[in-house]
Amino acid sequence: MKTAQLHFLLDGRDIRLDRVSPTTTLLNWLREDEGRTGTKEGCAEGDCGACTVVVAEARNGELVWRSVNACIQFLPTLHGKALFTVESLRASEGGLHPAQTAMVSCHGSQCGFCTPGFVMSLFGLYQTEAAPDGDAVADALSGNLCRCTGYRPIIDAAQAMYRLPAPGGKLPAPQWQNASDPAAQALLDRLVHMNADDVTLDLVHADSRFTAPRSLDEFASCVARHPDATILAGSTDIGLWITKQFRRLPHLIYLGRVRELTSLSETGGWLDIGAAVTLEDAFEAILPHYPELTELWRRFASRPIRNAGTLCGNIANGSPIGDSMPALIAIGAEVVLRHGDRTRALPLEALYLGYQKKDLAPGEFVQCVRIPLARGPLDEHLIRAWKISRRHDQDISAVFAGFSLTHHHGVVSSARLAFGGMAATPKRASHAEATLIGRPFDDAALSDARAALALDFQPLSDMRASAEYRMTVAQNLLTRLHHELAGHPTRIDNVEADHGQH
Repeated sequence: MKTAQLHFLLDGRDIRLDRVSPTTTLLNWLREDEGRTGTKEGCAEGDCGACTVVVAEARNGELVWRSVNACIQFLPTLHGKALFTVESLRASEGGLHPAQTAMVSCHGSQCGFCTPGFVMSLFGLYQTEAAPDGDAVADALSGNLCRCTGYRPIIDAAQAMYRLPAPGGKLPAPQWQNASDPAAQALLDRLVHMNADDVTLDLVHADSRFTAPRSLDEFASCVARHPDATILAGSTDIGLWITKQFRRLPHLIYLGRVRELTSLSETGGWLDIGAAVTLEDAFEAILPHYPELTELWRRFASRPIRNAGTLCGNIANGSPIGDSMPALIAIGAEVVLRHGDRTRALPLEALYLGYQKKDLAPGEFVQCVRIPLARGPLDEHLIRAWKISRRHDQDISAVFAGFSLTHHHGVVSSARLAFGGMAATPKRASHAEATLIGRPFDDAALSDARAALALDFQPLSDMRASAEYRMTVAQNLLTRLHHELAGHPTRIDNVEADHGQH
């Protein structure tokens, strides 16, 4: 069955739309159609956070709350979900939410333009964490920029809001605060009911179309029938095609409602992460097995971007400066590709054939990424993932390195050294790897590996870094790996020292 009616909730009110362009952004609909101008446009690319809203959905019998950027979310992706904006926080009797009250009392607002976005990020934090520490607060606010306050009063507000009385009105209480809250249960029941069927959303507007299948078989069949269609996941990249490049996208096939693609499973020594699993959920599943990738998680964009974007989307995009691929290649990840009813698996590094060229046939898509779970003794297996960028947070890598070494009694038995930003694709440094195998990782081996990088890569100069800088930093990251193996961790500042010019 198919339906041509978009259905979601706004403050608990049913919104049903059947005449909407598939690439209408949530931000534009809120401001232009609903008159909710509290949601601001600052950057139109998911960087500043002025447009932050919170979305709730039913997952495994619970409400899941996510802060997202309205400026790059397409309106049809809200089908079957509940939306909350800054206007939603006002209680029926006019009182403020604790996040709003705390921002006022802590003087967290000056010019006020960014304030609604900060309030919504705080609201998202309030709904999901009962006692966040400083790192959790910083992470929740990582997608919001403010030119006025210096952030300290906003961080103060994040702590103060938990000391204020619970919000009144009909806003559902957070799960941690009152799991049996009637408003929360009522919202959950409605969302479960809205998503109980297997009906495909199929919107057609003028010369554009949005299709959201419910099953994997239906999705695969749809993609095979329409190989020229654009597969849409979190829209954190494709959204910019509309807001910045003004592209025309005749047909979007959305994978976010495919049940099988939203799953995480551990089978046969592998962690399988479906194509619709968000970055935040994917890292939450990966980090217990690979805590060494914590920095990758914390520095991978912002919380709203990770709440919307998917790990498989980052992989399928295949940017040479994408953050996830070098680390995943280093630990031996595989991708499962599907075309119709056929699947095949290949090492992640084999997916990339050249710049923006992948080993994907027309109508074929990334179904899941597979992470190996079997590891040797921790004292014999060294894994590291390091990002070098101009800014620490919310910046694109100049160089990203993912390393995995297995060693016994000081002798390297296996080495996987993967880099982003050094070639047209994420790529292993095969010559450098070969210099390390079967020998101690001593000063001589380090010198040989540093020299071998020149055989593996001929990096380009661009707006983020010069070729000389990239090569020097990549070599210095090998030096850092050498120090880590020797038990002498190196500060990232020192790794970048003596780097040449940007």
